[in-house]
Order: sequence, then structure tokens, then C-alpha cells
Amino acid sequence: MTLPATIQVSFDFSSGPVFGLPFTLGDPENGILGVNVLAEEASFVVDLTDQTTLIKISRGRDLVQDQFNSGIITVRILDPDGSFNPQNVSSPYFGKLQPLRKLRISATYDDQIHYLFSGYTTEYRYSFPKSEEIGYVDIHAVDAFTLFNKSAVTTIAGQSSGDSSGERINLILDQIGFPTSQRNIDVGDTNLQSDPGTLRSVLQALKDVEFTEFGAVYISGGGDVIFRERSDALETIAGTATVFDQSSGINYSQIRFSFDDKLIFNVANFKRIGGSMITEFDQNSIDTYFPHTITREGLLHQSDDEVASLARAYIASRKATDIRIDAIILDLIQPNYDAGIDAALTLDFFDPVDISNTQPGGSVINKRLQIFGVKHEITPNSWFTTFTTGEPLIDGFILTSAVSGILGQSVLAY
Repeated sequence: MTLPATIQVSFDFSSGPVFGLPFTLGDPENGILGVNVLAEEASFVVDLTDQTTLIKISRGRDLVQDQFNSGIITVRILDPDGSFNPQNVSSPYFGKLQPLRKLRISATYDDQIHYLFSGYTTEYRYSFPKSEEIGYVDIHAVDAFTLFNKSAVTTIAGQSSGDSSGERINLILDQIGFPTSQRNIDVGDTNLQSDPGTLRSVLQALKDVEFTEFGAVYISGGGDVIFRERSDALETIAGTATVFDQSSGINYSQIRFSFDDKLIFNVANFKRIGGSMITEFDQNSIDTYFPHTITREGLLHQSDDEVASLARAYIASRKATDIRIDAIILDLIQPNYDAGIDAALTLDFFDPVDISNTQPGGSVINKRLQIFGVKHEITPNSWFTTFTTGEPLIDGFILTSAVSGILGQSVLAY
């Protein structure tokens, strides 16, 4: 059976965070100005596609913890010659096989290259089954969040009171020399107070800005740091939605529902650095569901009024619950599935989707949701893509929107 898109598994043995082939003077392929990346030495890149028997990718937001997690991947590589054994002196990779090498998965479909994952290796797990002649290695990798979590920061050079949230994100990334070519940073809707200069991980510093902004920081499939400002996160729900339906839209093979209180918050205790504890609550929600409290300190707002606005918006977006569509699963190995294949390769976080499902008894559920997680499980004979879906990160009134522009129903955000 042929996969619906051409997969490439690329392994780069060079150090450093930069993806892409480095600029090498005199090299006709890697010496193209404006195309190749400036680097100290040429990369040693190998194509492992023909040896790959399994790819598992998981990227996305933990809806319960209300934050984006590290993207992770497992790639199973057949290794009949022991090339991935670091003790094998005959291996062409001897001395080069180290943790935190670069692993990238791409899929080419309709002449377009789509990056499914770009990250850094964390483990090489070897298996030599007695019943099989060929051993294999499972390569585990994590996206750039692992670099941020392993790096510490105190004073952020160049920061000052009044920085926009996007400016502060860039200054934090500058602190560890993360390449500007791998950033897509919004300006931000919130101006921050001076950074506290406390010792914490770079990842924590980024997340503090993210929560203060009520925006999002995550890593794209191509390995770029994405920062979405609050207004952008709000407005994306009103975009053109991809329709998933068993009759008139893209069909899905499975759908997962939930109905619980895991995502409810009706009491917010928020405090900025140097400010007072601000408490906002929704009594109707408390009366219905009992208290569900979130407490956050160390926010970077410049005033308590801004903290109160954040707390109100947070509670307004999370005070109630309804039946949820948590995920849909697409089976890409089916005939006449061009639209499904295209969706599996192009949809990413914050993209809006309209999902319909007919329940037993004839009732129909229609939901306008957003993509908050993408998983791929690929073998030589199968390809399943799972989209984790959820309500918007922040509710808000969007003028002229048929979804979020309903007076008396849509929430007025700050």
C-alpha cells in the first residue's frame, strides 16, 4: 500500500538549534546566498526514510493544564549494521551520535512540502529481538521547548518597563541565542513591567509572558517559535473553517466526546509582581458547579486594573461547560480523500473547524472549534492523524462575525 504523501526522515548530526542546510562556501548545493543558513561548518545530514518503519508525532496544548506542551516524536529505524550503536567504531556515525541532534519529518503532497515535526533527539533506545535478524532503534526527540527548559535565565539584557509582550519574548530568546530565522512573534497587546530578574528556566520566562498576555507560545512543525498575541488568538475563530462531517464535509473515522468539569474555572486569584491579589468570580457558575479555582502569581502587568481585566476574561471564557468534541481521527489511507489529506497536512493550532456529528436517536451536534493538538501515527501501510479540538483560548466579541459577534451572547473581551 502506498502512503498518500511522500515522507522524508532527515537526521542532522550537527550541533546547534538551526534547521536547514548551512551555507558552505564553494558548495553548489549549500552555498546559495539567501537560501542556506549561515553556520560554522557543514551539516552531516542523512536521509533515514528507507529505514523507517514507524513514526509517532504528538504536538499540542494540554487543555486541562491550559498550556502548550513540548512536541514529541518516536521514529523507529531499522539498523541491521549497528550504525546507530555509539560503540560501533565501524559506524559512519561513530563519534557523531550524540543527544540533541536534529530530527525533522516532512511530507510532500501536491508538490508542497509540509513539516510535521522538527526537534532534538533525547534518547536512542536499541532493541535486538531474538526472533528477528534485524535490530532497530527508537529515536526519541522533543521540540525546542526542551532547549528552553534546560536553559536558565536571570537578568534579561535590553528589557525595560513598557516592553510589549512580543518584544519581551524576543529578548528572552536573544538571551540564549535562539535563531531569529526560527521565530514568528506577534507584537503583543500587553505592555509589561520590568522583568524581575529571578532565576528560572527560559521556558518558564516565556510562559510567564504568555499567561500575562493571555496569548500562546508554541513550536511549529517546522521548528519555529510562534507567539500569538491575545487579539490574534481571539480573532482566529472567525476565520474560514474546515468542515468535518460524515456526509457533506471531510469524513472522519472516529470522534471523541467528553462531558465533565475538567475545563471549568469560576474563581481566579491573580497577582502581579508588586501588586495586590485580585480575585474575580462568577457566582452563577459557583452555584452550579461548586468553586473551581485558579491561582497565579508573578504576572508582569503594569497595573492591578490590567490583572483584573485578565481575571474577568479568563473566568468568562471558562465558567461553564457543555458536551465537548475532544478529538477527531482521520484515516488517510482511503480512496478519494484529497481534502482529508490536505487538512491533515495543513491544519495547525488555532485553525477553526466546523464539526458535525449525528447521535443515536437523530440528534445532531454542531461545533465551531479550533485545532489545539496534532498527532500523526505513520507506518508503511497506515497513516492516522488525530486533531485535538477545543473552544477558543479566549472568548470575545468580534464585530460582523456570525460565530463570535452575537450581542447578548458573545463575551466582551479586553
